[in-house]
Amino acid sequence: MTVRVGVAGAAGRMGRMLLQVAAGSDIDATLAAAIVRPGSELCGVDSGDLVGIKPTGIKLSDDLAGWLRAMDVLIDFTPPEAALANARLCAEQGRALVSGTTGFSPEQALEFDVATRTIAVCQSANFSPGVNLAYTLLAQAAAVLGEDADIEIAESHHRHKLDAPSGTALAMGDVLAGARGRKLTDVAVFDRAGKASSRTPGTIGFSVLRAGDIVGEHTVTFATEGERLEICHKAGSRMAFARGAVRAAQWLADRAPGRYDMQDVLGLKEN
Repeated sequence: MTVRVGVAGAAGRMGRMLLQVAAGSDIDATLAAAIVRPGSELCGVDSGDLVGIKPTGIKLSDDLAGWLRAMDVLIDFTPPEAALANARLCAEQGRALVSGTTGFSPEQALEFDVATRTIAVCQSANFSPGVNLAYTLLAQAAAVLGEDADIEIAESHHRHKLDAPSGTALAMGDVLAGARGRKLTDVAVFDRAGKASSRTPGTIGFSVLRAGDIVGEHTVTFATEGERLEICHKAGSRMAFARGAVRAAQWLADRAPGRYDMQDVLGLKEN
């Protein structure tokens, strides 16, 4: 089955990568629509011309509602407010949704869940196969090393990233806290500035770097008395995320309504 894929936020950094992957996909997917922000001066431009590949015949448009009928799955990495509006449209027209949006407020996350409960949704903070494998390794390490290990998560991204810590770092924190039978909100430490005290046992620390054009790097450190284990993932380009998202769209197209993530797509929950 060849899945018809639409890309929201097509003019953005991730959107352009998604256009390239979907237009030349080798995983039974084809580009069906390329959506840009309302009023964009790029409307009418061939999506292939935008990303430097041969013309696709798919013109950039700001009319998502009008194009939804042409697609099976929408891939959306837009900011939270736009992502919520797009999710509502997908639900109204019964289209599946792959969502890579991060930075939702608690209220927005709840609104997203309510709006999409009637459709199939694959939502992940990171669609890289390597990162999703790292989640499994992190859970194993946290379970084996137990409370003796101090855990720190360090992440680095480009200067334009809006949310901090990254959605991937927070997802890693959720995995680690869950492996210890805790909630991340109870053990996360985001700021130690001005606190003259030693480390609280069982906490998970976060550190953030924003600089230059760093695509994405995450390092989780487990430190005990006498040894240190580090699990690290470094992205060299957004292509891994884009290929993972298109793979998720192909997998999601014939699924029943419900909530899925990249762990489901990769079969990691079955192991």
